[in-house]
Amino acid sequence: MKTIYKPKGYSKETASYYIKENKPVRSLSVELEPLQSFVDGKPTGEIATYKAWFTQEGVEPFAVKFDTEIELPKYLSTIEFEGLMACEIKYNVYFKAINIKEVK
Repeated sequence: MKTIYKPKGYSKETASYYIKENKPVRSLSVELEPLQSFVDGKPTGEIATYKAWFTQEGVEPFAVKFDTEIELPKYLSTIEFEGLMACEIKYNVYFKAINIKEVK
């Protein structure tokens, strides 16, 4: 996702600028994607974080990083994020969250 808003570092304010709380968010991923850690530009083989994809009306699909392995709901389930934050780096927006919960 390309940036528009410009505070520094991860923040809830940046996340709320892009992802609106009054619109539903849908889960696109059915499995978490493990992300390896890197040392000196080379992968270590150790899983550092996990990534999953989500969508919201009016927003292109976006990835969210999680520090721990979370349980994902079924495809296209409506979810809410716990602790969603975002940061902008070189015209791109990166999201991270603590967890998600399915909204019934």
